[in-house]
Amino acid sequence: MTTIHQQDFIDSIAAALQFISYYHPADYIHALAAAYQREESAAAKDAMAQILTNSRMCAQGHRPICQDTGIVAAFVRVGMDVRWGNATMGVADMVHEGVRRAYLDRDNVLRASVVSDPAGTRRNTGDNAPAVVHFDLVPGDKVEVRIAAKGGGSENKTRFAMLNPGDDVVEWVVNQLPGMGAGWCPPGMLGIGIGGTAEKAMLLAKESLMQPIDMHELKARGPQNRLEELRIEIHDKVNALGIGAQGLGGLTTVLDVKVLDYPTHAASKPIAMIPNCAATRHVHFELDGSGVAQFTPPRLEDYPAVHWQPAADARRVNLDGVTREDIAQWQPGETLLLSGRLLTGRDAAHKRITEMLARGEKLPHGVDFTGRFIYYVGPVDPVRDEVVGPAGPTTATRMDKFTGTLLAQTGLIGMIGKAERGKAAIEAIKQHGAVYLIAVGGAAYLVAQAIRSAKVVAFADLGMEAIYEFEVVDMPVTVAVDANGRSVHETGPAEWRSRISAMPLKAE
Repeated sequence: MTTIHQQDFIDSIAAALQFISYYHPADYIHALAAAYQREESAAAKDAMAQILTNSRMCAQGHRPICQDTGIVAAFVRVGMDVRWGNATMGVADMVHEGVRRAYLDRDNVLRASVVSDPAGTRRNTGDNAPAVVHFDLVPGDKVEVRIAAKGGGSENKTRFAMLNPGDDVVEWVVNQLPGMGAGWCPPGMLGIGIGGTAEKAMLLAKESLMQPIDMHELKARGPQNRLEELRIEIHDKVNALGIGAQGLGGLTTVLDVKVLDYPTHAASKPIAMIPNCAATRHVHFELDGSGVAQFTPPRLEDYPAVHWQPAADARRVNLDGVTREDIAQWQPGETLLLSGRLLTGRDAAHKRITEMLARGEKLPHGVDFTGRFIYYVGPVDPVRDEVVGPAGPTTATRMDKFTGTLLAQTGLIGMIGKAERGKAAIEAIKQHGAVYLIAVGGAAYLVAQAIRSAKVVAFADLGMEAIYEFEVVDMPVTVAVDANGRSVHETGPAEWRSRISAMPLKAE
């Protein structure tokens, strides 16, 4: 019988979460580097270069890959011959305590994103606890943990259906992808669960994402069962959609597809799909009673020799003097480097602003959007000499319902986020002669290097959702929706879908 000590388990959870906050899994780095080499879309290749450069910077600086440091999910397999020595907490509570210690670590503070009372006050718990924990009792004398930190942008793109027994799984998956948009920050992975009951299919999909990327190896040796055939077919058909990195259009939308199944009722075919984003974060470890788990980081020489630099022809923009006449000249897909002051705000701030406007109240001192841009971001707290922690964009579509009001009533002329905008938001952008720009999701530490000062100017009680004023120098962005309402997230994938369909088939 093995004795696992409570403190070893808690410390292992904390160490694992710190580790995955700044180290991509090696398999992801290698797969993305290979996709970067193959990519023919200039916009997608630039986005991949930013993600790869950001990954190396985070490994060196021990700072989060993405500002959204996720909600923690843990799969814990406890051997039936394990004894918990001197434990005063349940195992789930030990996981929660490990989360608290990891996210409050002073050397690498992680963003607290978890809120309690989800249907009501949505109060931030302040330490990212509790985690979501799944248990399995198995034969043996060890404890195995598979743990991930799952970002909201990708989690929100989860899909589920109760298919009829004769329905085609591949067809359902491929039909879902265009509607998922780019808020899940491709290129990443798709986790698919088939069978069981509704909740079992969802759990299978999440669990499948804990597996390593091995699509290249699978294709090289050939499929050996129906699930492997499914993986390859879905992988190829999804990439043929031309969605590409960040939804800009390109050859690679998914690096791998994982499928787990389970016996189901004869009348049913439940299916769940959960994507993993460019900030893929998971690690596996075992405890055998010998102490705290140890983790081996990837070597810097294993990272590809990709060092992103802005394009020589990128348009430089002075945010403190830009006008509607200026932005009317910008073209979809054009690269900009922003310098000057901009305000931030995301879900909770937008809700509060629109409520204040509806009541006829003035916005707080320091919040004047006239002729200015807003950046949809919830940054990580700074450490050491940082002015702000990693500060990548959040999904812009969540702000769509507020966009018309802000453009009409505040003088706002531009927005910065990630992923596409919905039809109503695009129409409001066109109506008011505004513009929407995107920064690369999954390159938060790189983007933060452009931020030279940061201060909270309103709604400090909202924590990471407070309104900041950033001063930036050469912040890299791409024009996603121009003042005429033309969207690169529509034109880019359409162009590359057409190109891919005309390409000759290539052997892997």
